[in-house]
Amino acid sequence: MALVLFVVGLVFLIIGAEALVRGASRMAGAMGISPLVIGLTVVAFGTSSPELAVSTKSALVGQADIAVGNVVGSNIFNVLFILGVSALIVPLVVAQKLLRLDVPLMIGLSVLTLVFAYDGQFSRLDGVILLLGLVVYVAFLIYASRQESAAERQEDANALVDSAAGGFGWLKNMALVVVGLVLLVLGSRWFVDSAVAFAQYMGISEMVIGLTIVAAGTSLPEVVTSIIAALRGERDIAVGNVVGSNIFNIMGVLGLASLMAPACIEISAAVMHFDIPVMIVVAFACLPIFFTGGAISRGEGAVLLAYYVAYTAYLVLSASRHDALPIVSTALMYFAIPLTALTLAIIVWREWRGRG
Repeated sequence: MALVLFVVGLVFLIIGAEALVRGASRMAGAMGISPLVIGLTVVAFGTSSPELAVSTKSALVGQADIAVGNVVGSNIFNVLFILGVSALIVPLVVAQKLLRLDVPLMIGLSVLTLVFAYDGQFSRLDGVILLLGLVVYVAFLIYASRQESAAERQEDANALVDSAAGGFGWLKNMALVVVGLVLLVLGSRWFVDSAVAFAQYMGISEMVIGLTIVAAGTSLPEVVTSIIAALRGERDIAVGNVVGSNIFNIMGVLGLASLMAPACIEISAAVMHFDIPVMIVVAFACLPIFFTGGAISRGEGAVLLAYYVAYTAYLVLSASRHDALPIVSTALMYFAIPLTALTLAIIVWREWRGRG
């Protein structure tokens, strides 16, 4: 029964997120909202709706490890796995505005997460600060979009306006939003309950389940969105979707979960000293990778994907207390990570010299 609930819950999360994103995007386009705002809010936030549903549900029932592990694990998964796989399909284009605003914001929020976790918990005050930050971020995006000319906004929004034209179109898109929300609520409940059952049955901690199975499962909408965008040649969307989702995961998902929890969300020492720092390092790594040539090459995508495999292997070995854990830890700490950092530094230096 737990396996059935796990699969059905995951399917509901994916279908619900797709329905919510499609309906909300068309309605936003019909109202003349800039595609910039739609991409960084409706699409990115919509694909993060499974994370929102799962973490909020987990926080309400006192499963803090899954609530936090889902956010941290999803952000690591989004950058290392999704961008890695998408870049292997086709080199990804990086918009310059991401380097000016969104990537630095993602880095700053990742560091802020560690600051909030320093006392061993996420309080309601932390949640209020994160949610207010999300409001300011969205308001800034709306303000920036209004600086575009009316002609640009109208030209970019035409496709979305056409799909939502007429009374029937509005009703259809509103129905998609409602159905999406219902499926997300049901899916999150079954998905979390079955994941906890698996963890208890296999003797694996809820934190490891949250960082791996739950994080990867709730990130499937981002996987589908980015891969399809890469295949269709809309490579900037593949990158923007990941960055926007990571921003929403911290400010929206973690903020709401902290606010809705009956008490403060407790943070385990392992997450504070390892997983959150990994999330920060991954966020920082985006700057040199995105900066070089304004694109993510297949080679860089392979490196990102390899690091996700190494990270997951470390979690599994650590949970099982495997004898190979010290070897893997030493290889990552003293060889793979320094070598990658040196390589990225050299690439950035050459790029900077080339731009002269």
